[in-house]
Amino acid sequence: MPTSEYRVMEHFHTIQGEGVHTGRAAYFIRLGGCDVGCSWCDVKESWDAQAHPFVPTDELVRAAVASGAPIAVITGGEPLMQDLRALTQALRQAGLRTHLETSGSSPMSGTFDWVTLSPKKFKAPLPELYPQVDELKVVVVNRNDLAWAQTHAARCHETARLLVQPEWDTPRSMDLIVEFVKANPQWSVSLQTHKFLNIP
Repeated sequence: MPTSEYRVMEHFHTIQGEGVHTGRAAYFIRLGGCDVGCSWCDVKESWDAQAHPFVPTDELVRAAVASGAPIAVITGGEPLMQDLRALTQALRQAGLRTHLETSGSSPMSGTFDWVTLSPKKFKAPLPELYPQVDELKVVVVNRNDLAWAQTHAARCHETARLLVQPEWDTPRSMDLIVEFVKANPQWSVSLQTHKFLNIP
């Protein structure tokens, strides 16, 4: 039976800061727990699921609806470590679009209008997730990451949007990305605009 409560680090009304939907109002639900552990993760406090309380599904949905945002973004941590069926069903029944941000390293659950895959070298995405990807977003630290990004793009559906994003603390990565996108125009640049705007 799908869960009716979730380990939640935080949930809040904000502006989507990166990716295809940058600039859109959204309600973020950041779930607790992650078994990937990226060295450049900017929400390491999300990793320990036990550090975060259970929040009932209906409480999350009420808050999302009250915000007036048209989109609920389920992120983490790694959100697919929890069964997302009950949460996405309730959000969609309440009239919200459901978006997912995942590394793809845990089995898919829930129903989504948009799936963003951000693969990590530390724990590979599961093969069955690739056909469901609407947006592939790869964080770039060095040149090897660009070739690695292309291997993931080859596994996604041909309609998937392809984005490369510079690692915030590695300025050289932007030069690499500019060079790459000019040579590979099927890719676009994603920036963490929420950091420039100083919003969560």
